[in-house]
Amino acid sequence: MWNEKTTILFDFDGTIVDTSEGITKGAAFALEQYGIQVDDRATLRRFIGPPLKHAFREFYGFDEQKADEAAAWFRRYYRETGVRECRPYDGVERLLRHLKERGKRVLLATSKPQLFTEQILERFDLMRYFDFISGSCLDGTRTEKPEVIAYALEHTGIQIGSSVMVGDRKFDIEGAHQFGLPCIGVLYGFGDRAEFERAGADAIAATPAELEGMLLKL
Repeated sequence: MWNEKTTILFDFDGTIVDTSEGITKGAAFALEQYGIQVDDRATLRRFIGPPLKHAFREFYGFDEQKADEAAAWFRRYYRETGVRECRPYDGVERLLRHLKERGKRVLLATSKPQLFTEQILERFDLMRYFDFISGSCLDGTRTEKPEVIAYALEHTGIQIGSSVMVGDRKFDIEGAHQFGLPCIGVLYGFGDRAEFERAGADAIAATPAELEGMLLKL
């Protein structure tokens, strides 16, 4: 079934690259500006996945203006330091290379700012595998997952029936389903099986190798 899909849309954080260090440090830096000290940085892993403003509002009760300011503090840290605090998941480069060798169209749909996403892809020589990148804007627009998927759909002419989304959080699954796209959840990122099942993931892959087997039917 999945190997018949000709277009693969990937999430970025937790799916292509492990960005947990930079994101959690960036969130801690932003919170410090409001006198909030986080002793256990692992608790900030929940910032990975949802749009930034949504995370500050939901997890710390910030109002809209305060969430906007906190997101700006986060981006300041991430631009200067956090963008370098990451690494691709083992096996992901092989997966992307094999998808392209088999003629698949590979896209990226992420709530991460497009500028940072492209910088990271260039750093690890992964940009060459993507046909189109849809990310959020630094001015705080196009940050929700459905918005970045819609942008990719609008600019690439994706055929829904021949496409599949791949991501590591419920936001990827829910966003994809808004457009009738099936979504595969990956367990090597920041989500878990229970989250995927609640969100209605169409399939679950434990590793990049297992995902490759699904998409190429090895």
